[in-house]
Amino acid sequence: MFRQVIYAFALVSLMLSAHATWVPDMACADLLDYEHRQLASSQRINLCQAYAGDVILVVNTASQCGFTGQFAGLEELYEKYKSQGFVVLGFPSDDFNQEHDEEQQTAEVCQLNYGVSFPMFATSSVKGEGANALFKSLATQTSAPRWNFNKYLISRDGSTVTHFGSMSKPMGGKLEKAVASAIEQDR
Repeated sequence: MFRQVIYAFALVSLMLSAHATWVPDMACADLLDYEHRQLASSQRINLCQAYAGDVILVVNTASQCGFTGQFAGLEELYEKYKSQGFVVLGFPSDDFNQEHDEEQQTAEVCQLNYGVSFPMFATSSVKGEGANALFKSLATQTSAPRWNFNKYLISRDGSTVTHFGSMSKPMGGKLEKAVASAIEQDR
């Protein structure tokens, strides 16, 4: 019995330390039933376990693109709403030939140049047959990215996905209003 209590405590501690909002009884939306490796790391994150119950903004990023400056706005959006159950998930991709070859260089651009603290994942494809599973699913529900910095807003229950193109700025426009609305609507 004591061993079971210690195991349960360790599991809860691990979930809390990983910013997990997952509850074992909560059904995971098929959209989030996916695992991906963190940027410049060997650690793999199950999106359902880590982010189920959050309002999620998924973004395909590139560190050598004209839209790379949007990292600053995405970080500002994340910081403003993260305490309300909101998370930004960044997925670097070289599908448009504007990403570094080395993941460590990508991580440095994100963290050192833009102060990104939201979760960033390993470089992967986000369009076509080679797209990672999450982006394949997003494409079937809305549309595939046509360039870097496409944004997909996912409701807390995973049932609603709204697509915003590269030109949608993170702060002060339709995207931020949609994030605030999704947070309020899903409370």
